[in-house]
Amino acid sequence: MQGVTVAEHPLIQHKLSLVRERDRSSKTFRELLRELGMLLCYEVTRDLPLIDTEIETPMARTAARRIAGKKLVIAPILRAGVSVAEGMLDLVPTARVAHIGLYREPETFTAIEYFFKAPVDLAERLVIVVVPVLATGNTAVAAVSGLKERGAQQIRVVCIIGATPGIERFQLAHPDVLIWTASIDDALDEKGFIVPGLGDAGDRAYGTR
Repeated sequence: MQGVTVAEHPLIQHKLSLVRERDRSSKTFRELLRELGMLLCYEVTRDLPLIDTEIETPMARTAARRIAGKKLVIAPILRAGVSVAEGMLDLVPTARVAHIGLYREPETFTAIEYFFKAPVDLAERLVIVVVPVLATGNTAVAAVSGLKERGAQQIRVVCIIGATPGIERFQLAHPDVLIWTASIDDALDEKGFIVPGLGDAGDRAYGTR
């Protein structure tokens, strides 16, 4: 799909298979989300601009390269997005964090916001929105809309699994925002869950229903 990058790295695809399995404990599920977060962070940041500089090694001065501009903002959608974001923060510990609290109303699938806290200088930073699963697309659309309202201009979305209907819905609302995912699944069931998917990521991560 145009505007969507599927990360085909063998480690990502292997861990995706593990996280999909029904009988994973909550502990293992969270650990796998964290590991997938780190691996997907490599993919979504692959084209960050660099600047040339000089550093002093123990042996001599040498040319080096560093990331240009201000640090990233990682913006997980609560709850399960936090585990994925923790893996990204392991890789980029200096990134700032925006927390986005949204839940999906079970009858209409409308995204309801209950918490939103973000750095004030979003306009100056690349924001990576972490959506564990992009199913109907409604929570992802609401999260990105909220970030844009608060000044964000450079936004990318990372999800473990995206569903074709949700991706299409998201792209209609935000055609300027690119998506990175480990898999695109075709269908949603009558409750708006991705099939085959991985179930309710928040419930599986925290042992709730």
